[in-house]
Amino acid sequence: MPAHAIVWFKRDLRLRDHAALTAAAACDSAAGLYVIEPQWLASPEFDGQHLAFTLACLAELRAGLAAHGLPLLVRVGSLPQVFDELRREFGFTHLLSHEEIGPGWTYARDKTVAAWCRARGVHWREWPQTGVVRPLTSRNGWAARWATRMNAAELPAPAGFAGAALAVHDLPTLASLGVAPHGKSIQRAGEGAARAVLDGFVQGRARGYRRALSSPLTAEEGCSRLSPHLAFGTLSMRSVHHATEAAIAAAAAPMAITANTENRALAYALRGFGGRLRWHCHFMQKLEDEPAIEHRNFARVFDGLRPGDGMPMTDADHARFEAWCAGATGFPMVDACMRSLRATGWLNFRMRAMLVSFASNHLWLHWRETGLFLARQFLDFEPGIHWSQMQMQSGTTGINTLRIYSPAKQAKDHDPSGEFVRRWVPEFGSAAYAPPVVDERAALKAAKDKLYGLRKTPQALAEADAVQARHGSRKSGLPPQRKPKAAGKTRKTRDAGTADPAQAELF
Repeated sequence: MPAHAIVWFKRDLRLRDHAALTAAAACDSAAGLYVIEPQWLASPEFDGQHLAFTLACLAELRAGLAAHGLPLLVRVGSLPQVFDELRREFGFTHLLSHEEIGPGWTYARDKTVAAWCRARGVHWREWPQTGVVRPLTSRNGWAARWATRMNAAELPAPAGFAGAALAVHDLPTLASLGVAPHGKSIQRAGEGAARAVLDGFVQGRARGYRRALSSPLTAEEGCSRLSPHLAFGTLSMRSVHHATEAAIAAAAAPMAITANTENRALAYALRGFGGRLRWHCHFMQKLEDEPAIEHRNFARVFDGLRPGDGMPMTDADHARFEAWCAGATGFPMVDACMRSLRATGWLNFRMRAMLVSFASNHLWLHWRETGLFLARQFLDFEPGIHWSQMQMQSGTTGINTLRIYSPAKQAKDHDPSGEFVRRWVPEFGSAAYAPPVVDERAALKAAKDKLYGLRKTPQALAEADAVQARHGSRKSGLPPQRKPKAAGKTRKTRDAGTADPAQAELF
C-alpha cells in the first residue's frame, strides 16, 4: 500500500538528526507541515519573540527542505481542523512527528489528534528527540537509557524526498497574525546559527565555562547559548552530546594535552557541560511524568502558602508583583537582571534563580504568576525545566534544599565593580531610584519561619519521600552530595537543587 506522509514539525525545526524526516524519505510522497495554532498565540506563556524566532527558523528550514525536494507548508489554524483541510488536498496516510513535552494545551491537543488519526485510519508515529522516556514506570535505570539514546548515531539529513505537489504560500508575519513587535534583541534563529554557536562553544569558547556561567557579566559569552536552539529544536540534544564528547576526546588526546595546556582547560570545561546535559532531560521528565506540576505544587503541604495559590492577592501583593516585573524593586541586582532579561530574552541560570527566589521569598509571591511572566520573557522557555525550577527556587518541591538568595551578596560576588548594575539601572544611587519594596530582613525571617516550619511536619516528610521516589535522580553525573539529615530535619537529596544551583545551568 502506498505511503503518503505529512511530517508535522513542532519544536524540531531542523533537517539533521530528524527521525520523522528520515522516515518520510522512504515514503511514496511527502510534505512538511508547521501549524501556527491560535491556542499557542493565546497561551499565557506566549510572547512575540517566540513567534519571531519560529518564523525565522521556518524560513531557513523551508529553503533547506526545498533543496531536498520536500515542500514545507505553514498553515494557521486549530488542530485537527488543519489536518482535515490538508487531507482533502493531499490524502496522506501517515503522520510523522517527534514527541512534544509541552504545556498542558499541547497535551490536550495531541490527544485530540490521536483520536482524529484513529477515526480516519491515519497512522501516526512519534519519535523521542530528547532523553525523556515515554512512558516511564520507574526512575531506576533512567540515566543508562539516556546514555544509550544519546550515544546512538545521529541521523543525517535525507538526500531527497518524493515531494507532494502542494502549493507553498508566503510565511505569515507578526503583523498579519495580530502579534505586536517584541522589541527584544534576541539570538539569531535557525539551524545554521545553531550549528555555528555549538561549534564555537566546543572548539574553544567553552574554555572558561565553569568560571563564567555564574556572573551576568561573563555568562553572556561564557555559556553555550544553545538553550533557544534546543527549545525550538534547531539542534537535537543528541547532536549537542556528540559534539561535546568529540571535542572532549580531541582536547584530551595525549598529544593535544602535551602540545597545549589550554586543551586541558577545554576538556575540563566540556566535561562539566556534558555532565549537565542530563539535567535538561531530567527536568523535562518530571513534567512528562506529572503534567500537573505546571499548575500545582509538587508537595501539596505547601498548597495555599502564598497569595495567588488558592487565595486572592491583595493590592499590596499586586504592587510588589508589578515592581518585580518592571525591575523597580529597589534592589539593584534584582532590577538589573530583570531589565536585562526583558531587553534580551536571556539571563544566566544563577541570576534566573535569584529572580525567582526573590519573588517567592522576599516578596512572598506564588510561583505560578511569576512563572508565567518569566516564560514570556525567556526566549528559551522550556516547560519541563521552567516549572520544575520555579518550584525548586520557591521551596515547594519538598525535596530540594531551600535556597534564598541575598541580592546584595550576588552583586558582591558576581558584579563586584557594579558594571552590570550601572548598565541596566543607570539611576541607581540617585534620588530617582525606587526605594526597596520590602524590608529584607523582616521578609526573609517571615519566609524562613513558614517554609522551615512546614518542612518539619510529618506530612511534609512523607510527601518528600513520595516526590523523591517519583522524580528524584538516581545518577546525576555530578559529585556526590552530603548524606540526608536525620528524620525531622530539613532533608537534602541527590536531585539537582541540592548542589550549587549553577549545576543545573546547561547553557
